[in-house]
Amino acid sequence: MFKKIAVIGLGNSLRRDDGIGVIILECLFNSYKDQRIDYLNFGIASFDLMHRLQDYDAALLIDGIDAGLLIGELKIFDLEEISSKREDEQKMMVSSHELNLKDIFRLSRKLELKTKIYVAGIQVQDVSFGESLSDQLKEKIGVIVEGINRFIQERLL
Repeated sequence: MFKKIAVIGLGNSLRRDDGIGVIILECLFNSYKDQRIDYLNFGIASFDLMHRLQDYDAALLIDGIDAGLLIGELKIFDLEEISSKREDEQKMMVSSHELNLKDIFRLSRKLELKTKIYVAGIQVQDVSFGESLSDQLKEKIGVIVEGINRFIQERLL
């Protein structure tokens, strides 16, 4: 469907569950590696991400979110959906990085990016300092990876 595709992991591996985006990216790369996809680990460097996105027709950002969902629940949405959400709903979709999802949407518009951007948001539980995921989130990794891979196969490739 798209010619140049990026799957991008975001997250801070020193803030427990906040590292889920990077962990899921690694799992996708190891289990479902596809030569048509660039797998990119951006950690918490979201300003650099904005410049890199212009190189792709489509990108899937994988990140931990706090949206009041069940721990480990996956929600995949078009970044444009952020702009249509009420202010209170936008506040729930928070990230602990340089830019939150609302900021990424605004910057992509300002920079006139042609890239179709999707977000795979994963509900986190614990973003305190530490290096391991919460047990509840660890248990969901396989289901999350399968859900994201299914989305990639059906909507991006």
